[in-house]
Amino acid sequence: MKNTMQDKEQGKNQFALLNTKRFGPFFWTQFFGAFNDNVFKNALLILLAYQSASMVDIDSNTLMNIAAGLFILPFFLFSATAGQIADKYEKSMLIRRIKFMEIIIMLCAAGAFYLKNIYMLLFLLFLMGTQSTFFGPLKYSIIPQHLKKDEIVGGNALVSMGTFISILLGTMAGGILIQHGDYAVGFIVCAIALAGWLVSIKIPKACSLSPEIKLDFNPFTQIWKTVGYARYLHSVFLSVLGISWFWFLGSAYLTQIPNFTKLVLKGNESVVTLLLTMFSIGIGAGSLFCEKLSGRKVELGLVPLGSIGLSIFGIDLFLAYDPPEIKTLMGISAFMQTPGSFRVLADLVLIGIFGGFYIVPLNAFIQTRTRAEYRARVIAANNILNSLFMVLSALTGIVLLGIMKIGIPKFFLVVAILNALVAVYIYTVVPEFTMRFLIWILTHTMYRVKHKGLENIPDEGPAVLVCNHVSFVDGLIIAGACRRPIRFVMFEPIYRLPILNFIFRTGKAIPITSQKTDPETFNKAFEMISQTLEEGELICIFPEGKLTTDGEIDIFKPGIERVIKQNPVQVVPLALRGLWGSFFSRKYGASMKKPFKRFCSKIELFAGEPVMPEAVTAGKLQKIVQELRGDRC
Repeated sequence: MKNTMQDKEQGKNQFALLNTKRFGPFFWTQFFGAFNDNVFKNALLILLAYQSASMVDIDSNTLMNIAAGLFILPFFLFSATAGQIADKYEKSMLIRRIKFMEIIIMLCAAGAFYLKNIYMLLFLLFLMGTQSTFFGPLKYSIIPQHLKKDEIVGGNALVSMGTFISILLGTMAGGILIQHGDYAVGFIVCAIALAGWLVSIKIPKACSLSPEIKLDFNPFTQIWKTVGYARYLHSVFLSVLGISWFWFLGSAYLTQIPNFTKLVLKGNESVVTLLLTMFSIGIGAGSLFCEKLSGRKVELGLVPLGSIGLSIFGIDLFLAYDPPEIKTLMGISAFMQTPGSFRVLADLVLIGIFGGFYIVPLNAFIQTRTRAEYRARVIAANNILNSLFMVLSALTGIVLLGIMKIGIPKFFLVVAILNALVAVYIYTVVPEFTMRFLIWILTHTMYRVKHKGLENIPDEGPAVLVCNHVSFVDGLIIAGACRRPIRFVMFEPIYRLPILNFIFRTGKAIPITSQKTDPETFNKAFEMISQTLEEGELICIFPEGKLTTDGEIDIFKPGIERVIKQNPVQVVPLALRGLWGSFFSRKYGASMKKPFKRFCSKIELFAGEPVMPEAVTAGKLQKIVQELRGDRC
């Protein structure tokens, strides 16, 4: 009982998860791993950008993109195998073994830094990528095994935040250490690897969900099979593609920032560290904001918002800076005094913030929509495609910068425009993203929604929701507040409204009219309601059959009794409060005619205890909804 109460308290705040054994050790394990990756990688990138000319006869732009490709290549080659292993074996044991291999790799890296052997360092970068490849499916498949449904968004936000804070700290440490000698880099990467292994010992067991898997170590035959798991659900596969595109962008920025700083901003190594720091702070902040903005549920509406910001501020980064005519590279103080420097930093922070809005909901969506027994393989498929897109990003950089020599600012402009085109394509193919975005905008600008009792709506299985009908946007308010997708039954003239019709169609709303007016539509609606409930989904009905014209709840029609008689499922009563008199209500006659006056109005959505099917009557449900609504209409 004590543990249960503690869990409830901890569930109130995403940071409280860090104090739990089921999440804390895992968080710090992945934190130290990402930190070490970036100490090593950034020290190597700065070494390549500023010292490689005296060591090897290869252009630094080409070397930077080769390094980026080598780190990512293992994700493409070995992710399919990593996904199989993660689904087949107990996960905490695998994590500990992977972290031990990191210690061995970092001991070799210490020697390579001491010898200043560029080729050996590039090979070890490939091995670090391999180690991260096998950790990736474990990292995201273990989260749903240890966290509750309402903790998954918060857990993902913390992991994303922790990853990019570790990138920030690792980037800073790598940049500082490489300036102070190779001994320091070697010592630190070994110490971090050891710390990661020690904390991984405390990760609780996460049992195998598919122990019967027969491992196939041929990467080429398994890549296609693994990607096939992601294709089971079209929305999941397109989310994977969306994440992969994010890593195309992220890789483009992170890889080019060192040379962007040196060649365009005329800054030294400390300015590189500053820019990477601001970018990482932005992604960490955006990830943490996600839980607040999403209401602790998987909110796809944030994804279009994120992509819009990525393009706007990516284009502005191209416009932000006019390089000064100087021969010596500037430090942080001198750079900050040049025109446009603050704008560059603001663009990188905002790109990071909107990147967080984009990536966290997509990761959480994949975890919650994928079946547990092959979740790790779907995440492996995600890693395969991520790596492919990141390699494509490196190749794009080589072509545009090394061969076509368009310059880094124009390269940033190109990827920002490409992001806008990709976003338009994805949101056209999967209009659910656009629908959720419009709902999110509505419920976070025009209205401030407070809700109570929504835990009464079952997490799975069929149920019918009934609610009073106050305005044309009642369905959108309810859809924006609830965790599960809902199919709404609505009066056909409302269903046909311009703009709103797009949202209703995308949400698979069921239009209905009176039997007398259109018996075919009336009967078809009941057939669709029955089929939806048989498939285990949620249905929401407004039993009044029309919008209120006086603010009061009208008589509930007996159609709800017919629905429950045909499909005996529980009914959850809902009540909307505060929408009467809004722009979308009929308080002043026809709705949406008078100028919009109420902005950011406070409205409420209350849910009552479920009513079992044998107790359902229209009159009883009306009385419960009336009591839930109270005097505020």
